[in-house]
Amino acid sequence: MRKLVQAPIRFYQYAISPMMASHCRFYPTCSCYALEAIESHGVLRGGWLTVRRLGRCHPWHPGGYDPVPPAKHSRSSSMAE
Repeated sequence: MRKLVQAPIRFYQYAISPMMASHCRFYPTCSCYALEAIESHGVLRGGWLTVRRLGRCHPWHPGGYDPVPPAKHSRSSSMAE
């Protein structure tokens, strides 16, 4: 499911984004943020984090460094290590 959701983002990165001027106010860019959020948090939570990030992308937000928050691991998975 992750690969299916990430495919349009990758298409945007390789086919559409190079034709547009760079206007991103955040680092990493929103598309990179989306891919990383979906990869580390899954489709639902990663998608929600991406929507929140896109909501902050407007002229009145200062932007800057905004990394994907680390994924919280459940207690049972951390005890298995």
